[in-house]
Amino acid sequence: MTKRRSSLGFLGMFGRSGDLRELDAALRGVDLHPALVPEAVKLTIVNLMKDHWPDEPPSQAYSSVAQLFGYCVAGPDAFERANGHEHRLDAERRIEAALGAGDSFDAQIVLMTLHVKLISAEVVERYGPSSD
Repeated sequence: MTKRRSSLGFLGMFGRSGDLRELDAALRGVDLHPALVPEAVKLTIVNLMKDHWPDEPPSQAYSSVAQLFGYCVAGPDAFERANGHEHRLDAERRIEAALGAGDSFDAQIVLMTLHVKLISAEVVERYGPSSD
């Protein structure tokens, strides 16, 4: 049986939880400094991941989520400068599929970014996501 990690690191007494540390590292990996993302947003991302992967999110899931989230926050051009053309195309394909699929995990990440007002104006202009 897999142990579930607490997102609070036992009420913060022992430092950040493993989930939040992995997410912070993944955000850095896509050139988005974790300090620019409010803690409540990071906790929401971790909770969405735990809902999607009930046993435990696999380690590679953090970089995948960070890539999509980072694209939404940075916008296409800044994201491509930091991560390359292929990663930009991958993120764009995921957004197009997510917005066409309804309530997919990727759609939840995109719409959460919109809802918390961290989404790039370019991404909204290009894809027209709405929280309706």
